[in-house]
Amino acid sequence: MGRPLPPRPGPAPRRNAGRRGLIGRRTRIGCTAAGSGAELRRPGAWREPSTCWRNRVSKRVVVWGTGFVGKMVIAEVLQHPEFELVGVGVSNLEKVGRDVGELCGLGPTGIIATDDVEGLIALAPDAVAHYGPTAAHADDNISLIGRFLRAGIDVVSTAMTPWVWPWASSNPPNWIEPIERACADGRASCFTTGIDPGFANDLFPMTLMGLCGEVRSVRALELLDYASYTGDYETEMGIGRPPEETSTLEIPEILVMAWGGTVPMIAEAAGIELDDITTTWEKWVTDKAIPSAKGVIEPGNVAAIRFQIHGNYRGEPRIVLEHVNRIGPDAAPDWPRGNTPECYRVEIDGSPTIIQETAFRSTAGDPVAGGCLATGLRALNAIPAVNASPPGWVTALDLPLIAGRGSIR
Repeated sequence: MGRPLPPRPGPAPRRNAGRRGLIGRRTRIGCTAAGSGAELRRPGAWREPSTCWRNRVSKRVVVWGTGFVGKMVIAEVLQHPEFELVGVGVSNLEKVGRDVGELCGLGPTGIIATDDVEGLIALAPDAVAHYGPTAAHADDNISLIGRFLRAGIDVVSTAMTPWVWPWASSNPPNWIEPIERACADGRASCFTTGIDPGFANDLFPMTLMGLCGEVRSVRALELLDYASYTGDYETEMGIGRPPEETSTLEIPEILVMAWGGTVPMIAEAAGIELDDITTTWEKWVTDKAIPSAKGVIEPGNVAAIRFQIHGNYRGEPRIVLEHVNRIGPDAAPDWPRGNTPECYRVEIDGSPTIIQETAFRSTAGDPVAGGCLATGLRALNAIPAVNASPPGWVTALDLPLIAGRGSIR
C-alpha cells in the first residue's frame, strides 16, 4: 500500500485593499497561512557508496514538448547516463510522425514524436518531463498531466508556475483539485518548477537562509534586459505601451497568482504566518526611441517596469519578490541592476547578511537559452527524488539536495 496523501493547508481569510495611481500602485492581496501540517520525515539511513552509484539504474523518461526548452532538454537527455529517453510527446500535428532528432536539430534518434498519450503511458516511463505551454493554456495542461498521473506516472513540469506552491490562496481551485484527484487515483506525484517563479526565488533564498541565525528580510530579484526578448511583454507587462494602459500582470490578483507563489513558500520554510501579501507596480517612460528585437519603443511609451510582491510579517515586508525588466541598459537608470548583467539576485539582511548573484550563459549565444535550459534541467534532475516522494504535490520544500548526479562525465 502507498502512503496517504499529505494534508493540504487551508487558506487564511482573504483580505483585499489598496490604492491605485497611474504610474505606481500598492495593493494588498490575501495570503495562505503558513504551516502545512505535514509530518517531518526522518532522513533515510546512510548507504554504502556502491549502492548510490555502482548499482544505479537510469530513469526511463518521456519528454512532452519540443519547444524552446523541451528540445534543449532532449539533447541533454540523449547523452545523460542517468536518463533514458523512451518517448516524446507533442501537441502540434505537424510534428507528429517525425524523428525527434529532426525536430530538435540533432541527428536521427529513432524516436518518433507522437500525440498518442495512451501509447506513451504504455511505455511505462518512470516520469514524464512536461515542457508544455504556460498557464494561459491551463485546461489543456491539466487534462494532459492528469492523464499521466492517473496512470501512476510521476510528472515534473515547468508549465503551470502557480503550482510551484499549490496551496497559495490565489490559485483557482479548478487548477488544483483535478491534479490532487489524479495524484490520489494513480498514487503519483507532481512537481512543478521554473526559474522565476521557481528555483531563483525559492531554492536559492531558502538555501541561503539556512546559513543565517536571524533573517530580518529576504529579497529575490530578477534583473533582466528584455531587449532581445520576443515574447509578449506588451500585453503581459505593458512594455512598449502608453503608461495609462493597464497590462495583464499589473492586475494585483493576476500578478500574485502568476509570480507570488514562492512568497508563502518561503514563509512556510521560515515557520511564520504572513499578515498579508501586497504588491507594487511602477513604470518608467522613455523620452527617446529605444531599439529592441521586436522593433522600436517609441518616446512616451513604457520601456521598463518594476514590481514587488511583499510578504508582510508583523507589519513589515519581510519576504520580497522583485522584478526590474527594462529594454536596453540605459532604461530606468535609478532602479536596481546587478553587478553582473542579466542576473538573478538574492539579498538577505540578517546575521550574516548575504548577497548572491546568479547569471546563466549559453554557448549557443542566445542570451535567454542558459536560464531556460537550467529551468528544464531542474525539473529533469528532480525525477529520482520525485519518484521517491509520497503521492501528491511535491514542492522545493519536499526535495532533498539535487546535486546533478551524472553531470560530471
